[in-house]
Amino acid sequence: MKTLNGNNVYLRALEPDDLDFLYQIENKEDFWAISNTQKPFSKFILKQYLETAHQDMYQAKQLRLVIIEKYTDNCVGMIDLFDFEPKHKRAGIGILIEPISENKGFASEALELIIDYTFTHLDLHQVYANITEDNFKSIQLFNKAGFSKIGCKKDWTYTNGKFKDENIYQKIND
Repeated sequence: MKTLNGNNVYLRALEPDDLDFLYQIENKEDFWAISNTQKPFSKFILKQYLETAHQDMYQAKQLRLVIIEKYTDNCVGMIDLFDFEPKHKRAGIGILIEPISENKGFASEALELIIDYTFTHLDLHQVYANITEDNFKSIQLFNKAGFSKIGCKKDWTYTNGKFKDENIYQKIND
């Protein structure tokens, strides 16, 4: 699929072979604050998730894709569409890049690919992201991709003993 294929990365559906990568990502405590996770996941639970990951997006209301570095075929992250609302033509986007693969342009390219996919193939009118006020890398990433800050949810997340504001960023297909 040309839409999900960039210069340096491509996006693909989850495969059974992704179990170890998914286990590593989902159990990394540094990522729990952004994913609202509070406990580790077993390989058994993640294997069950992979077995149902093929569900149609219109049924599951979400889609998780793996970000693959083109020249090494290594998994470098994941990108999600969530809260998919076909009637209202919108979906949320979340992205996660392994720390070792940060600052190489993979997130920017993956974000552009998924935005193009949502507007071209899903016929969405808008996409959005929820980003905590201190996640400067994500704020920069989404601003660079043409998202605008449209609101703020005060004291929305509680992490490490303090509340953080969560900002809403939105991109409307013109």
